Amino acid sequence: MTNKPLNIVLFYCANALDAAALRKNAGETGADDIKTVSLPCSGKVNLLYLLKAVEKGADGVVVITCHHGDCKFLEGNLRAQKRVEAVDALLFESGLGRGHIRVIQKNTENGVKHIFEEIENFKNQIRVSSGR
Repeated sequence: MTNKPLNIVLFYCANALDAAALRKNAGETGADDIKTVSLPCSGKVNLLYLLKAVEKGADGVVVITCHHGDCKFLEGNLRAQKRVEAVDALLFESGLGRGHIRVIQKNTENGVKHIFEEIENFKNQIRVSSGR
């Protein structure tokens, strides 16, 4: 297995996370390339945005949502979850397999630390499934 850097695209709800803290932690993840995309609400993430990230070469896509019940726009996090599930199914049908896209809910206790622990687990899952 090689440790080739992964290209991760991270869509996040601007109401749930501080952009400066997120970018700082994204820059400290080591050799992997993490691009961040701010959304007014995670429910605004579009299927086309998610698919375009994969088409442009992302090894993985992460959508960070508010904790269920904490969404400023009531159900944005639920819409984001459904869209991620739809894209995961499309990627499977196209032959890329499952597990290249994931939703991570913001944890109110650990905040950004919890998110980056989940991203590390996600990256390890991608490495194992792709033989990297």
